[in-house]
Amino acid sequence: MTIASQQLDRGLATNIESTRSRIRWAVSAFYFFQGLCFASWASRIPDIKTALQLSDGAMGSILFALPAGQMLTMPFSGYLAGKYGSKKIMYFGPPLYALAMIALALATSPFQLALALFFFGISGNLSNISINTQAITAEKMYRRPIMASFHGSWSLAGFAGALIGLLMGVLQVSPLFHFILVAAISIGATLLNSKYLLEEVSVRQEKTKLFPKPDRFILSLGVIGFFAMSCEGAMFDWSGVYFKDIVGATGGWVTLGYASFMVMMTTGRFIGNKLTAQFGKKKMMQINGVMIAVGLLIAVIFPYIPTAVFGFLLVGFGISTNIPTVFSLAGTHKNMSASTALASISSISYLGFLLGPPMIGYVSEVFNLRISYLLIAVFGLMISLLVSRIKAIR
Repeated sequence: MTIASQQLDRGLATNIESTRSRIRWAVSAFYFFQGLCFASWASRIPDIKTALQLSDGAMGSILFALPAGQMLTMPFSGYLAGKYGSKKIMYFGPPLYALAMIALALATSPFQLALALFFFGISGNLSNISINTQAITAEKMYRRPIMASFHGSWSLAGFAGALIGLLMGVLQVSPLFHFILVAAISIGATLLNSKYLLEEVSVRQEKTKLFPKPDRFILSLGVIGFFAMSCEGAMFDWSGVYFKDIVGATGGWVTLGYASFMVMMTTGRFIGNKLTAQFGKKKMMQINGVMIAVGLLIAVIFPYIPTAVFGFLLVGFGISTNIPTVFSLAGTHKNMSASTALASISSISYLGFLLGPPMIGYVSEVFNLRISYLLIAVFGLMISLLVSRIKAIR
C-alpha cells in the first residue's frame, strides 16, 4: 500500500468518526434539553401550586394529567415514528414539548393546569419515543453500547434544571419568564441539531400497525422495564421521606439520599456503556438487579445516614443502565420497527413509574416505609430473574 493510499484511508476513517461523533452529540442534545424542560417544570411546581392556591391533595390529582397524556398517546407515538421516521417527528415533537411547558406557567385555574399538563405529557411522549428511536439508530451505527450515555445526558439536565430553578426562585423570577427562557434555548438548540439526525432505513419498507400485538420478547422487556421504573419512581418520590422519617435526617441532610441516588445514577449512565460492552447486556442487567436489591436491603436493615447513603448509591448505580438497555434491546426485534417496539415496551414500563410511587404509599400506610422499600428490593431481584430467562439477551 502506498503512502498516499494510507493517508487517504486515515482521512476517510477520521471523517467517518467525526460524522458519527457529531450525530451522537446531536442526539445527546435532544436528550439534554428534553430533560431540562422537565426539570424546569418540576423545580417550579411549589411556586405554581402556591400561585393557584392548591392543596396537596388537589395538586396530587392534577399531576396525574401528565402520565395520563403519556399513556393514552403511547401507541400513536410509536405509529407515527414508525410510519414517518423519528427524524421527521423530532422536527416538531421537542419544540411542542417546550411550548407546552410555557402553557403550564400561563394556567390561571386548576382545570387549565391539568389541561396543560395533559398536553405536556402528549408532546413529551411523542418526543420520548422518537428520541429513543433515534438513539437506537445511532447505537447501531456505532456497533457497541452507547444508549446509557444518552440517558445520562437527560439525568445531567435534571441537575442543571434543578440548579437553574433554584436560582430563578432566589432571584424571584416568575415561572413564565423562566419557562420562556428555557424554551427559547431548547428550541434553538434542538433545531440547530436536527440536520445531524439519522433517517431509519426500514421506515418505508415496513407496514406500520397502530396497535401491534406484542410477542413474548416484548412483553418480557416491558415487565423488566416495569420493575425498573417502579424502583426509579420510588427513589425519585420517596427517598427524601425515607431519610426524614426512617433514617431520622434533619435539615439539609434530608436531601442527601436523593442526591446520592441521582449522582450515582448519572455517573452509572456515563460509564455504563463500557461496562455493558465488557460484561454483556444480560450479565450487566443481572448485576444491576442484585445491586438494587442489596442497596435497598442495606438501607432497610441499617437505617442510619452513612449506611443508607451507601445503600442508595448502590441503588442509583443499579438503576442507571437498566432502562437504557431495555430500550436498546427494543431495536433488536426482527419483526417490529424500533419505534413500535419502544412504544409497546414503554406502555408497560411507564405503568411502573405511574403505579410504583402510590403503591409505596399504600404499603407504608398499612405497614411502614421500610416494608415498602423491602418490596422494591424484591423488584430488583425480579429484574435479575427475568433477564436470566430471556435467551435472546446476551
